[in-house]
Order: sequence, then structure tokens, then C-alpha cells
Amino acid sequence: MKKISLLSALFGLFFVGTAFGADIRLYYSPYCPHCHHAREFMVNNLVYEYPKLHIVQINVMEESNRPEFQDVLKKCEYESGGVPVVVVGEKCFQGYADQMQQELRDAIEVDMSDAERADAAENKKALEADPEGFKAKHSDRQNAIVEFNAADATSADIEKKNNNASPVYFYILLIVLVAALGFVLVKKDKKKK
Repeated sequence: MKKISLLSALFGLFFVGTAFGADIRLYYSPYCPHCHHAREFMVNNLVYEYPKLHIVQINVMEESNRPEFQDVLKKCEYESGGVPVVVVGEKCFQGYADQMQQELRDAIEVDMSDAERADAAENKKALEADPEGFKAKHSDRQNAIVEFNAADATSADIEKKNNNASPVYFYILLIVLVAALGFVLVKKDKKKK
């Protein structure tokens, strides 16, 4: 029984470590009215509703950002280069309409705990009741929005981007080690019998 508890605890650590990984990447054009509306919704609502959320905006009209945009189009399996393209975790959205707001929230909440969802619902309610007051009280949330430009990326930024897969490798290694530990414990238990 202790073995099962140990394995459960280790798998629990794995899932806690991966919680809330749904940040947003918004690929936009400054000349696109739908992009403007999507940005407005994210900047004025989502960053306040979800205090752990980070939004990276990428202007696809910048030549240096086009290769990344092409990679996203391929990853999302979009044939058209239309914008905006919103990537939330592993989920992709192309275009924007106000009817999509709940879909975006749902995509953000996929890996959230019930408590985090409840906090987001409270934040949304408070924001709707007093938008200016709530935004003033949480003005630091505007720091969660960054503009990315590949031309300005330093070698340190590129290295950081390349190291983003490190947690994935860590968790894969953790799973392998847990499986090996389980195998050894089961084998040892069988020898005792």
C-alpha cells in the first residue's frame, strides 16, 4: 500500500507542476479591426480575470516575426494567413468575434483548479461591477502583456525560448524514474513472497 501512495504522490507532483500552462500568444496586424477587438478584450478583461495569465503579442507585419507566424499557421493547420490567430496552450483560434470570448476563457481554464476558476469568476464579476476601480486596484496586470519582436530578441531571449522545453524533459524523466521505482519495488516485493 505504501508503494501505491508513493507513486500517487509522485504523479501528483507531475500534474501540479503542469497546472496553468495556458498563456496566450496573439498574432495580429495593426491594420486589422478584428485584431484590435481581440487585443482590446484581452487587455481590458482577460488579464484582470486571470491573475496568472501572460499575453505575448506578435505583430505579423514585422518581417522578423513572419517565420514564427508561418510556424504557428502550420502547427494550427491553417491554410489561410488571416489574423488574428490566438494560441491558448495547445488550442488555436483564427479570427475574432465577441461570441468567442467564452471559448477563450474555457481554453484558459483547461488546466486550472476549481479554486482558480472560482477566483477568475469573482474577478470577472468585480471587473463588470466597477471596471475602472478594479483596473486601478490591479494596474500591475498590464505588465502581463508583452510585445514580441524577433528582430529585437537578444541571444539570451533566444536561449530562454529554446530552454522552454526543459520542464517537459524534466517531467518525462520524472515519469521514467517513477516507473523504474515502481518496477523495482514490485520486483522486490515478489522476491519476499
